[in-house]
Amino acid sequence: MTQVADAPGSTSTTSEERRPFTGAEYLASLDDGREVWLDGERVGNVAEHPAFRNTARMVARLYDAMHDPANQGTLAVPTDTGNGGFTHPFYKAPYSPTELRAGAEGVAEWARMTYGWLGRSPDYKAAFLSTLGSHTEFYAPYQDNARRWYTECQERLLYVNHAIINPPVDRGLGMEAVGDVFMRVLEETDDGLIVSGAKVVATNSALTHYNFVGNYGLPVKSKEFSAMFMVPMATPGVKLICRQSYELNAATNGDPFDYPLSSRLDENDSILVFDRVLVPWENVFCYDVDKANEFFAGSGFVFRAMLHGCVRLAVKFDFLVGLLTKALEMTGTSEFRGVQTRVGELVCLRNLFWTCVDSMVDNPVAWADGTCVPNPDAASVYRLMMTQAYPRAKEIFEQDVASALIYLPSSSRDWKNPELRPYLDQFVRGSAGRTAEDRVKLMKLIWDAIGSEFGGRHELYERNYSGNHENLRIEAYMGQKMSGQIDSYRAMVDRCLTEYDLDGWTVPDLVNNDDVRRHVGG
Repeated sequence: MTQVADAPGSTSTTSEERRPFTGAEYLASLDDGREVWLDGERVGNVAEHPAFRNTARMVARLYDAMHDPANQGTLAVPTDTGNGGFTHPFYKAPYSPTELRAGAEGVAEWARMTYGWLGRSPDYKAAFLSTLGSHTEFYAPYQDNARRWYTECQERLLYVNHAIINPPVDRGLGMEAVGDVFMRVLEETDDGLIVSGAKVVATNSALTHYNFVGNYGLPVKSKEFSAMFMVPMATPGVKLICRQSYELNAATNGDPFDYPLSSRLDENDSILVFDRVLVPWENVFCYDVDKANEFFAGSGFVFRAMLHGCVRLAVKFDFLVGLLTKALEMTGTSEFRGVQTRVGELVCLRNLFWTCVDSMVDNPVAWADGTCVPNPDAASVYRLMMTQAYPRAKEIFEQDVASALIYLPSSSRDWKNPELRPYLDQFVRGSAGRTAEDRVKLMKLIWDAIGSEFGGRHELYERNYSGNHENLRIEAYMGQKMSGQIDSYRAMVDRCLTEYDLDGWTVPDLVNNDDVRRHVGG
């Protein structure tokens, strides 16, 4: 087992230098004995296993970028913890639109390094981690835990994921009736809480340092279900049961030429299982029914999470626009008027998300402690529209690139057969002098993006990224109801209604129509 200085197995440190991991240190930190299961077997070192190794190396790129001198002052900024180090700007609590903008630009820079396809990058959970050092009193009586974790995560740039959804089993019965499945507290001890049960979906948790465990969706009624805490991935009793690995399938069935995305950007989704896991008190943020129910909005996490998600999706739409325009040129249809209208539609969807980013950043809402959170109204627009825009983008590709996406040779090996190569060069060539190899390389990329199992998973992911499709609509309504905005809209209607009655206008500046109205009858 490989260890690195100040490894993330605990929040204490003996290192004099507290800084983000390098890529190599990040990869080494994953070899900590964590219990990850795939295809009926326990995985050894996930950083070396063919189901995870290239996705892990894409994450390592992000950490290495933090140490590139060209990124100092932009992607790497001074910490606010007093250690004299540097961190990613999204890990810091923002106190102005300028600081909020810096965080968003840091998110965008990392997202571009993965072409928008890594939704659970290390900065994803910084949306929550940054609230730990600002609105800390929300976490009382565990506010000291919040401050300590804020410092640790910011200085070391820890990779944290979350699992906050209860498994879709008998949800209609309520938590108490499904206590054998849903994560719950079994015992309270001097050392901490003993918990068992499951949470989903632990996306990319096999490659993270910690998981934040909380609740979203069903209301919490019993204290045993109210615990929210941080757990190291190597904790005894913590198990990840992974879905099929698209990265492993790509390595087994093809080459990077055939699966350029799934072979290196597969965020494996897992079932997170707790089998009598000890959660030390210093890792607890909440153990209270009321606070558990208030957490989603009360912590400020949701608004920052939506900013991160919107930036990442906007970058992904930049990539999709590039893909579509190149595909249409490759097939010789880029000058067709109808096709151009749909390119314009995709561009408008791209613009929508970047506009939402600007609105979230430039029109923030003051939070309880002087920090600012991204504009909730703009966040709600993004949450709704992402569920509609991504399927529409996929549909545009299917309509206008059409059979070019399946009119392809089976694998890269076909090109190396001297008997087949002349036919491929002739019959699969691109338009306007583009080679067959370039055409197939591009179409394979598009197919991996939207048509492969990896691509299908991404459509499901984007549809559900922001939560239950009904909840995100209800939360938009309830948020404006609670803020008084709905009342102001109703007041405008009431004002309109007061300006007329059965006898005509009730305001002095409008003229009644008695002089021109046609009267019927006596």
